[in-house]
Amino acid sequence: MKIYLATGNKHKKKEMAELLPDHEIVIPSDEGIAFDPDETGTTFYENSIIKAKALYDIVHAPVIADDSGICVDALNGRPGIYSSRYAGPDFPQGKPDGTKISQEEQNVFLIEELNEALKNPDPKHENYVHGPRSCHYTCAFVLYLGGDRLYVVQETFEGTLIEDISMQAGNGGFGYDPIVYLPEYKKTVAQITADEKNAISHRGKAVLAMKGIINNLS
Repeated sequence: MKIYLATGNKHKKKEMAELLPDHEIVIPSDEGIAFDPDETGTTFYENSIIKAKALYDIVHAPVIADDSGICVDALNGRPGIYSSRYAGPDFPQGKPDGTKISQEEQNVFLIEELNEALKNPDPKHENYVHGPRSCHYTCAFVLYLGGDRLYVVQETFEGTLIEDISMQAGNGGFGYDPIVYLPEYKKTVAQITADEKNAISHRGKAVLAMKGIINNLS
């Protein structure tokens, strides 16, 4: 089945094609479709459905969309839905003019912001999944078939934020992966293989949960 993926991110297309090998995954740019909807939601789910509906209105075919990001527990879940726009503690929701900083700068800022927050110990920090430096990726995944026909799954991927940018490691993955450490693997997300990541990641688990539904529609 041909399924449109509501993103311009080719890394996400590659991951989705690996996760759904029996289906043709197409992103808007593959067919010359201009696609840049305003993500005005306040949750991962709201943004994913905004993207899914916007693309469906163009292609009138099954659409999958996700909204995902990194959430640092001691920073009250920042940057969360603003992960791609995050520009440091002064602009946690992105710069007012819409310009973005490099991923390397985002990684540095996020580590520094957490380090600053942890200078003031809080007992609740110890209760996080992996302690004070706990963080997790969240993925809200939507399969949209038009009208009120839709399916939603949300999953997380737990880890910790490294203590200094000099500790970043790995060439796999993308985004914040080099600075998210997985205690059970003793590696960053960027150091594990694609197969390992797809088996345990927020997006991988969300797609796996949705895969049966998608296959039943074929």
